[in-house]
Amino acid sequence: MPAQSPDILRATRAPPRPSVGGMRRGRNSERGSASVEQAGLAALLALLLTAAIAAVAAGGEVDAGRSLAATLGKRLACGPRLPGACAHHPLVPAYGWPLARTVRALAPAPAAQPGPSGLLLVPVDFRRCRRQSCAVAAGSHLTASGRRTTAFTEIVDRRRSLGWVELVYWLYRPAIGWEGVVRRATQADVDAASGTAVLLKDDPMLVPLETLPGRDQYEFPAGEEPPWRWKIESRYPGWSS
Repeated sequence: MPAQSPDILRATRAPPRPSVGGMRRGRNSERGSASVEQAGLAALLALLLTAAIAAVAAGGEVDAGRSLAATLGKRLACGPRLPGACAHHPLVPAYGWPLARTVRALAPAPAAQPGPSGLLLVPVDFRRCRRQSCAVAAGSHLTASGRRTTAFTEIVDRRRSLGWVELVYWLYRPAIGWEGVVRRATQADVDAASGTAVLLKDDPMLVPLETLPGRDQYEFPAGEEPPWRWKIESRYPGWSS
């Protein structure tokens, strides 16, 4: 097992705010535009939906329609991403397989902490949960509202200069703020993690900050300001997890 740094970064508490904050606007804000691929996918979707409705109207099986819907859902989710994004966990295109396995192997277990209201809160995805009520612990991997525990990740590779790679897991709890958990792994540790599975279904959900679009534009209360803002270099700008 790699040595664990005792350094823990915590943000100060702040009063509850609206569940999901907006994104800052400015010269760095991103503007979306429809691509040829997306337009083609929309046309294909319309055609397939028409065929599915006709099949059901003609007495086709409902289960077939559900299967088609599942397939279309996957295509819609994967269409705007980079090639291979749906075949791999977001950690893989962000860090490559060896480090992706290491990040998963050393991920901290989800832990609950008492919030200002006394409720036990677990780390969640700040893009979808900003209230204490949606981060209340209900088991080791889920909240009372059915949300998965989440850790945002960052990697600083210093193997060439210092012989180790630093893995930072950024944990967000509404009304508490950010906590940074640091791990350091040598090349031997990376090699030891070569058999670790990297699966989308695993908990906590891991989201690499290096590939998170617009990460620096999200608005937070003063007490929840992300310590990583403007400090992380993008690897695949515009690729979403």
